[in-house]
Amino acid sequence: MSYLMRSEIGEQPEVLRRIADESWRAMQTIVQQIRDHDLKYVFLAARGTSDNAAAYFKYLFEIELGMPCGLAAPSVVTLYRAQLNLQGALVVGISQSGQAPDVVEYLAHAKANGAFTLAITNEPESPLAHASHFTLLLRAGAERSVAATKTYTGTLAVIYLLAEALRNNPHAPQQLHETATRVEQVMQTEPRIREIADRYRYMRECVALARGINQATAQETALKLIETCYVMCKAYSVADFMHGPFALIEHGFPCLLFAPDGATFPTALESASKLRAGGAETLIFASDNEILSLARTPIPMPTSVSETLSPIVYAVAGQLFAYHLALARDLNPDQPRGLQKVTRTR
Repeated sequence: MSYLMRSEIGEQPEVLRRIADESWRAMQTIVQQIRDHDLKYVFLAARGTSDNAAAYFKYLFEIELGMPCGLAAPSVVTLYRAQLNLQGALVVGISQSGQAPDVVEYLAHAKANGAFTLAITNEPESPLAHASHFTLLLRAGAERSVAATKTYTGTLAVIYLLAEALRNNPHAPQQLHETATRVEQVMQTEPRIREIADRYRYMRECVALARGINQATAQETALKLIETCYVMCKAYSVADFMHGPFALIEHGFPCLLFAPDGATFPTALESASKLRAGGAETLIFASDNEILSLARTPIPMPTSVSETLSPIVYAVAGQLFAYHLALARDLNPDQPRGLQKVTRTR
């Protein structure tokens, strides 16, 4: 049987290349506006999968640009009716459908209270797009699966290009093309991921671990496991997990660890050693052989992936694992119970 989720996972290299080819010029106008308005900090409004993309935005802009970013709490405006002074702020709303009522209302409030507003969405005529000064489109095509895949990585790609445009990096579109090739390499490992998923078909709970910019990957993979497999999965930074939550570890407790090369790798390596010593059932996504040797289930990833782009590549591995685990559990990943494609909250 053919599932929409798998079809849309397979479209991601094409979507990434389309964004690289068609979005770079649009970035320049927005970048000039950000500079003209002398914007110094960012607030991010999002829900669900888009909230995980916002976590990537926060790390990337703070690391690469030194722009402090905060995750907005839309209920401050939508329910508590607070009046926020947002002069000098860039307020970004992220929603693949552009229909999240609380995100739309937050951006409208921000626009009326002095902020420069930007929508990141897949729908050019959506309420979110109309509520914002500017819009960056995902160009992902219609996404019909409830579980977002191509719009998630497409959102990360747009965020990456925006950051690199602000850094005056002319090589960013080509770097995104190279990332699309790395995603294709991940998809070539699908038979191995299918075998791995079958081993965990009776898993009921687990944790997803990362550090730094790939915290977004841990959060997004946890969400995919919850919504498509009904597995209770909580995402942690390994820095937090090694405090109180480490008490969860007992023999056979499943831990997914995302450990790309880069600044966070030494922490991930140390954590992998501690998890192994504690008897955890570790699934480690990495390209480094040393850390893969510590895994109960190693999942080799492509080499030569920059840390700032690794969340796109590693997210696809998480998507494939969730997809095949759903099938192994005899579930339909396109029909998560109680969920619809667009969720409206106030």
